[in-house]
Amino acid sequence: RSLRRASSFSGYGSSLGKRLIFRGFLAGCRAQLQLSQRRPIMGDGDQVEIDGGIMEGGGQILRVSTSLSCLLRKPLRVKNIRAGRSQPGLRPQHLSGLEMVQHLCDGQLEGGKIGSTEITFIPGMIKGGTHVADTKTAGSVCLLMQVAMPCVLFAASPSELRLKGGTNAEMAPQIDYTVMVFKPIVEKFNLTLDCEIKRRGYYPRGGGEVIVRMSPVKQLSPINLTDRGTVTKIHGRAFVAGALPIKLAKDMSSAAVRCIRKEIRDLYVNIQAVQEPENEAFGTGSGIIIIAETSTGCLLAGSSLGKRGKSSDKVGIEAAEMLLGNLRHGGAVDDYLQDQLIIFMALANGVSRVKTGPITLHTQTAIHFAEQLTKAKFTVTKSEDEESSKDTYIIECQGIGMLNANL
Repeated sequence: RSLRRASSFSGYGSSLGKRLIFRGFLAGCRAQLQLSQRRPIMGDGDQVEIDGGIMEGGGQILRVSTSLSCLLRKPLRVKNIRAGRSQPGLRPQHLSGLEMVQHLCDGQLEGGKIGSTEITFIPGMIKGGTHVADTKTAGSVCLLMQVAMPCVLFAASPSELRLKGGTNAEMAPQIDYTVMVFKPIVEKFNLTLDCEIKRRGYYPRGGGEVIVRMSPVKQLSPINLTDRGTVTKIHGRAFVAGALPIKLAKDMSSAAVRCIRKEIRDLYVNIQAVQEPENEAFGTGSGIIIIAETSTGCLLAGSSLGKRGKSSDKVGIEAAEMLLGNLRHGGAVDDYLQDQLIIFMALANGVSRVKTGPITLHTQTAIHFAEQLTKAKFTVTKSEDEESSKDTYIIECQGIGMLNANL
């Protein structure tokens, strides 16, 4: 408008006319700058193409890729989603996770519907505040946490994640594992994670709710988990909820203790039998988690869930044998923590080293996609520690030193 007014002013070439033209130009620049500051720039750089059907071929590829796309502001296209599963495509828990990440960064999502085998995601700016994800099924709240947690670490302000679904679900970490093992280990990256279990939910109805509170970090520190130390304590909880009698929890605990004592006789094994309070659990469920603590602060676990037709003794023995297997290989983390640490190692500022047992397919997959998106460099070598078994490895990563530009 100022330019038009100036050009129609008699004496266009006069100094007054020139000043009006310049003022109009400045006003236009200011308006454009204010507009660009209000609107987050959507996705920097070229779109990354991901094949969701290779390697592990499940939801993990989607979680790792979406988190890193959001963090690095890289547009993302994922095809062949969960091609390696009996029901390919997005299930409710995957869609809930995608929608939560879309919300927390004001991103754009195409193909976001149940059964979709291809999505396109264009990230925006990560913001703090309250973000909700509800699978409306027994889909795992812990897997929802995996996709959102790395993102909110690099937000501008504290975040609260309200996650609804299954807390103790098959094919996913139990919430007890997340709180008792994952949380204390991941906090070694110099972050703080608060996890409140409001209500537990089980297969098939879900109905659980967990609230995760996190403050943003400037940068993640690298970790070194290569000295397993000696086992100093073994403890756990066997639980029943709903209509199931406490005797089932006691039977799971007793069977697990008997199994562990065949190999470890010099430690007291304390596995508590718990009846979940009615107001803190939705539906009927049972299970057990057993944790070994070591002299160097390592935590390794074994767990199992009960189901119709499966004896309590079998549930307890499964968890005990899983724990003993993790202790035999000599790694400083168990088989189920390996892959959960990869994304944090890739983002950290410096070299992280983790000693593990055999590298799982989930870990190989996480490394592959973390390298593809972040350009972090991972190496996996056999451990030369004579005390370890031949199946012990060192995962090393030169992290990219991701910086939170908001802080």
